[in-house]
Amino acid sequence: MGLTKSEFFTEEQNEIAAIAKVLGHPARIAILDFIIKLETCVCGDLVKDIGLAQPTISQHLKELKKVGIIKGRVEGTSVCYCIDEENWERIKNRLNKFLNKNPTENCC
Repeated sequence: MGLTKSEFFTEEQNEIAAIAKVLGHPARIAILDFIIKLETCVCGDLVKDIGLAQPTISQHLKELKKVGIIKGRVEGTSVCYCIDEENWERIKNRLNKFLNKNPTENCC
């Protein structure tokens, strides 16, 4: 697979693509659903409740954190994760703005 030439695209296009890529895995959606449902920070519960291995969960958390959907804080020997509410709103607004564009009716 070739490299994406991100400099050819706008900041908005690159951001939407990064968000879509992260949200494109069902395990990450399950993790987000779980965190949202609990309405609190999640530490070790994800492995038990999602059913994936701890290293797999950690990798998915890393990807979600990289785009700013979640944030983590250290509590003892664990990292607890929750939705980054400010970024969550920004991401929702960015995706809504994009998805609310109206395509032309004169296509095909």
